[in-house]
Amino acid sequence: MAKIRVLIADDHDVVRSGLRALLRSGADFAAVAEAVDGEDAVRLAAKFKPDVVLMDISMPNLDGIEATRRIKERQPEVKVIILSVHQDEEYAFQILRAGASGYVLKNARKKEIFEAIRSAVAGERFFSPGISNIIVEGFLKRAGEQDQPESPKPAAGDSRLTPRETEVLRYIAQGYTNRKIAELLFLSFRTVNTHRTNIMQKLDIHDTAGLVRHAISLGLITPDP
Repeated sequence: MAKIRVLIADDHDVVRSGLRALLRSGADFAAVAEAVDGEDAVRLAAKFKPDVVLMDISMPNLDGIEATRRIKERQPEVKVIILSVHQDEEYAFQILRAGASGYVLKNARKKEIFEAIRSAVAGERFFSPGISNIIVEGFLKRAGEQDQPESPKPAAGDSRLTPRETEVLRYIAQGYTNRKIAELLFLSFRTVNTHRTNIMQKLDIHDTAGLVRHAISLGLITPDP
């Protein structure tokens, strides 16, 4: 039987080494490549065409969520499983929107990681128990909010921007520095700077004041009275 081909994406040598050894201990897995950041993961996924990518969520140059989104746009058949130390509701919903097939905590046991990979290949989603609870709680919270009187619809955003770029634009318009945005979104300073440059190029806006005006026009922020 053909082995499940896995790409490992993590910026820490120790983690990649551990995952490589872990996969080697499973008879039906083969580690085909290792990426050191999100951009590397996108490039190697296109080159090696793995069945599954084990993707760290916090990496330099390109975070795991954006890397997942790009891989799924170009290679929808590739399954992505997010590996993270973060047990967070917003992360869970972001990786679902990006197209990932699973979200596994880095302290998971070998059996759980193997099950996640096999489930993804079978076309199923897999989440660590703690993440599953968070998703259910988030769903119930949203369902409860829908029972409340209708509130104003959220801003539609700008179709030229990715969801991550829209998020960065909102923080820029609120006056946050690139370094603070990086802390808030668990990104590298360089990644945020790249997002900012891409936003300006896409919108043909060349100063912060212009970005703020555009964010207000989209309803991303409310101007001071």
